[in-house]
Amino acid sequence: MLDRTQPDPGVNAEGALASRVPDDAAAVGVRAQGWQRVLGWLRRAGQFFFALSFSSLTRRIVSLNLAGLIALVASILYLSQFRAGLIDARAQSLLTQAEIIAGAIAASATVETNTITIDPDRLLDLKPGESYGAPDEFSGLDFPINPERVAPVLRRLISPTKTRARIYDRDGVLILDSRSLYGRGDVLRFELPPPKTEKPGIAERAMIAVRTWLNRGDLPLYRELGPENGKGYQEVQQSLDGQKSSMVRINERGEVIVSVSVPVQRFRAVHGALMLSTQGDDIDQMVTAERLAILKVFGVASAVMIVLSLLLASTIAGPVRRLADSAERVRRRIRTRVEIPDFTGRRDEIGHLSGALRDMTDALYNRIEAIETFAADVAHELKNPLTSLRSAVETLPLARNENSRYRLLAVIEHDVKRLDRLISDISDASRLDAELQRQDEAPVDIRRLLNTLTSVANETRLGHDVAVEARFEGSPRDTFSIPGHDSRLGQVISNLLVNAQSFSNAGGKVRIVCRRVRSEIEIVVDDDGPGIREDALEKIFERFYTDRPHQGFGQNSGLGLSISKQIIEAHRGRIWAENRAGPTGADGEATVAGARFVVRLPAP
Repeated sequence: MLDRTQPDPGVNAEGALASRVPDDAAAVGVRAQGWQRVLGWLRRAGQFFFALSFSSLTRRIVSLNLAGLIALVASILYLSQFRAGLIDARAQSLLTQAEIIAGAIAASATVETNTITIDPDRLLDLKPGESYGAPDEFSGLDFPINPERVAPVLRRLISPTKTRARIYDRDGVLILDSRSLYGRGDVLRFELPPPKTEKPGIAERAMIAVRTWLNRGDLPLYRELGPENGKGYQEVQQSLDGQKSSMVRINERGEVIVSVSVPVQRFRAVHGALMLSTQGDDIDQMVTAERLAILKVFGVASAVMIVLSLLLASTIAGPVRRLADSAERVRRRIRTRVEIPDFTGRRDEIGHLSGALRDMTDALYNRIEAIETFAADVAHELKNPLTSLRSAVETLPLARNENSRYRLLAVIEHDVKRLDRLISDISDASRLDAELQRQDEAPVDIRRLLNTLTSVANETRLGHDVAVEARFEGSPRDTFSIPGHDSRLGQVISNLLVNAQSFSNAGGKVRIVCRRVRSEIEIVVDDDGPGIREDALEKIFERFYTDRPHQGFGQNSGLGLSISKQIIEAHRGRIWAENRAGPTGADGEATVAGARFVVRLPAP
């Protein structure tokens, strides 16, 4: 059987509504979340593009260039002189037009002089012997303006122009208004009050405010006066007094209104006033057209300027960003070399900056490598005496007699002295760079310095029976002064003298010669020793290198010449070693007369 029971429509409607409300809320929530995700993605994309394409330097370049252009365009858009010229020209044009129209009106506006208007009621009132007439009314100097005759003339003269014409009688009462003429001008049209209009929108109000701010200045506000109050217009009042006048006002929409007024007179008698005024947007349309043309030029100029600014910024901000990124990689990756981009071919400040950063990075890496090499050399040099010392200490308890014990104690004493000497020289070498960077350079008198060191060397001799003499070539008044550190330069000369004395035979002589070679001061130290092997002329300046066959092992640290070279290079000088050539031997080859060390320092 079929169930013919009808469902309750109220219950079904409530259920459908209850089921549809959550679905609608869920759909709105999903759409809101979707919009939030889209907006978030657009915001992040904009921030990424802005940070990627427009750096701070780029923004400043574009902003400064745009600021000047905007200021120029804003001053042009104001168009004060152009606008004033338009207003003056318009006022003069209206005055000329008004005088022509006023002459035409005066010629055709008055009543006919050869017609007589007879009033029957007045005829009945005449007394015996009294004649009919009104001399005052029909005087040639006192004709009222006839609107029916003036309207066609006014329509034909005003229609081709965008001006408004108003004719007032001698009492300032409006007779004709060109806005009230209809058709051919022979019918008068009186407009009803305008209906109430809606308030302008936000955009229109903003435009009115801007236009009012640009045009207002000290102009009075234009208001429509009633037809009975024509004398409320200053120019009309002056025209009724027989003078032509003009006024410039601004209406509530910020539009400029130019009005002129001339008297309508015949035979020098003023019958009324003709007032011509421009429409609300007449002058503003011309100014707006000029502004639009300027804005078009501004748009093209802005696009060109932005492109040029971006190109300029790319040549500045781009390389600077690459240099900054490379410097950051250098800071993070000390162990591996990072090449700084080479822009030295630009021949500008960016190129100079690139070259300076490259030189600084190379110096940094060289310093790091030097420190690593120095640390390895120090560890190696310290390890040898420590190993020897450890072996001697471990063997000492096993010594069988006093002679063996004495030899082991001598080895221990020798290794301790060697360690002390190494540590002192290593400490001096490690402090050298810091002292040279920390102390300021001062003038150093090389003549006095060499004389002092020569006297000290001859007095002490340091266990060597080798004399030292100094000789200066050039003018006696030359002080051989250079900028530098006198104590460190004295250390170099002292090291060279001690080294030369240690290789010279007893009774020999070490000679110092100082001379000026162009823009440098040259110091030459000669000895009469065996000289230096050809393969060791460069090695002797390496750390911990020593080649003294005539001395026992460990008597020198091998840092003296290395420290001397470091000091000379810090003074932007050079030092090298060479052999002095002696007489030819029996085999026909030149002999070595001794070693020679040459130091050259830049002099002002």
